[in-house]
Amino acid sequence: MSSASHAALEASLESGLARLGLEAFRPGQREAIETLLDAGRLLLVAPTGGGKSLVYQLPACLLPGTTLVVSPLIALMHDQVAALDARGIASTYLASTLDAAENRRRMRSVADGECKLVYVAPERLAAPGFRALLRDLACPLIAIDEAHCISEWGHDFRPEYLQIGALLAELPKARVLACTATATPIVRDEIVARLALPADTPQLVRGFARPNLSLRALDVSKQLDRERAIDAALVEALGMPGSQRGAAIVYAPTRRATEHEGARLVKAGWHAAVYHAGLDPASRDAAQSGFSSGDVEVIVATNAFGMGIDRADVRAVLHLAPPGSIEAYYQEVGRAGRDGRDAIGLLLVAPNDVPLRRRLLEMPTDGAAPDPETVRHKWNLFLELLRYAESGSCRHDAILRYFGDEEETLAGCGRCDVCQRLAAGIDGADAEETALIVRKALSAVARIHGRYGLTAAVQLLRGVADPRLLRAGLHETRTFGALKERSEDWLMRLLRRCVTPGWIDFEGGDRPVALLTPEGAAVMRGERPALLLLPPEQRFPRGANAAPPASRGTKRSTVQLDDALDEPSRALFETLRRWRLERARAESVPPYVVASDRTLRAVARLRPRDLAELEQAHGIGPAKAGRYGTELLSLVRGFSAG
Repeated sequence: MSSASHAALEASLESGLARLGLEAFRPGQREAIETLLDAGRLLLVAPTGGGKSLVYQLPACLLPGTTLVVSPLIALMHDQVAALDARGIASTYLASTLDAAENRRRMRSVADGECKLVYVAPERLAAPGFRALLRDLACPLIAIDEAHCISEWGHDFRPEYLQIGALLAELPKARVLACTATATPIVRDEIVARLALPADTPQLVRGFARPNLSLRALDVSKQLDRERAIDAALVEALGMPGSQRGAAIVYAPTRRATEHEGARLVKAGWHAAVYHAGLDPASRDAAQSGFSSGDVEVIVATNAFGMGIDRADVRAVLHLAPPGSIEAYYQEVGRAGRDGRDAIGLLLVAPNDVPLRRRLLEMPTDGAAPDPETVRHKWNLFLELLRYAESGSCRHDAILRYFGDEEETLAGCGRCDVCQRLAAGIDGADAEETALIVRKALSAVARIHGRYGLTAAVQLLRGVADPRLLRAGLHETRTFGALKERSEDWLMRLLRRCVTPGWIDFEGGDRPVALLTPEGAAVMRGERPALLLLPPEQRFPRGANAAPPASRGTKRSTVQLDDALDEPSRALFETLRRWRLERARAESVPPYVVASDRTLRAVARLRPRDLAELEQAHGIGPAKAGRYGTELLSLVRGFSAG
């Protein structure tokens, strides 16, 4: 681009910014807009509240014609159209909430070229009349919001998004922006594949670092522990009820839990409301408007609440139980502290959350059992969240690496519970002691394999004369009492930590039984390392916050995740990603069928020299090694030689 052209673009961007009522770009916005205008294609990943809408609204103001925005959020459509109209930028939206006559009137307005932007839900793309309108429309840009919904590997797959690729094929001259708040590298690759975008489509990942959030995860074993933890966090974040220090969101796993917690908080004096899909529309609207206006201090809700909510002074997002994935969790906790001020994100995890999640995933839908591959996929997403909760390193850096935002890693945030524990000098056991303890724990699971749940394994390790153990003769084994010096609670947390790396699994219906996986058996036998941070010896006092008080001026601790990559390994990981996308397209399958991000990271770290070493990587068994091994080894050798 010539200097004159660049100067003209800069002037246009500044003019468009002023027209939208803004004084300056947020970090990454200008780069994203310039990339979109120059390359014509862009996949933008930025967190909730990160200003993604400007990246399509400003180009829409500069380009001739009508920009199409595909979004599943009617509330967002309404709010953005109202804001644009207030700035004199003609726009509209089409939605099922409008009557037929109003929808027809708005479509005529769009057909006549009177609108700079038109917002639609993905379902409308299937309407032949609307598709015909688009083909006759001068459409310079198509923006796809919540683009992760097109990915079957993501946390919020929506089949109606699959038709967007066909739409783009019908409008080949239009620029394309796909944007989302939550997309790991493998989800980003699937978005590119399903939209049939070029493999070299720029992917910008920006703004995931939220150092103002004090991220915490806390084990709770009883309902009373859970309630005390919530109460303590609310007081820390908001002060006493009625203090007008902002608001909090409490996410509950079920409608019943939502109602129970909402009633409890009202009884405790909080101006609280509940929100879930089982309420009538008037009740939901009242709860949402009360929260938006500031009349409600605490809203207790299922994950049905939050999309399109833009209240800046949310001081805490508290989870009574883990949601289904890191993507879902970070999207929800990211609703705290949007004003840049300090806020709390607390995730509570109880012993029964693991088998309960498995049972929910395996429940029939409309009388039909779920697809086993779908169950496996969703189970793995949940395990990634548990790995985060059990992590022994900075929570912010763990999330940034999970989303592939390596550039913003903080080398320890100094604010999350893990960083503060490390700063306080609370360390685990050495590697040899850890390996011995883990192997003993896994031997207990091997003894009860397929017969009992984890509670029986705990009793076996403690040497308790449980009737089940006596009947099975397990009291006569060497495992009986092998860790009798440890508490029941500590052993249960240890076994749960063994679930997250895939050493322990579950099967069964209402009463799942524990299984020792082949990977777990290899660790038990000492054939694979026991890479695990043991639970702390002492838990924090009930009702206290998950993190001990921080010392002022304490130096940030630097701890790397097991899957953290150095610079050369990151470069190899990106090479492997490009190979995965090419293979997925050649085989007409989603990228996750070829290999997961975790698998590619393991290959990049291990740099295998032969098939035997390749099979040591997570997710690579004999079948995958036989199918892709030659190509993977060739890529690794070529990268190493270069």
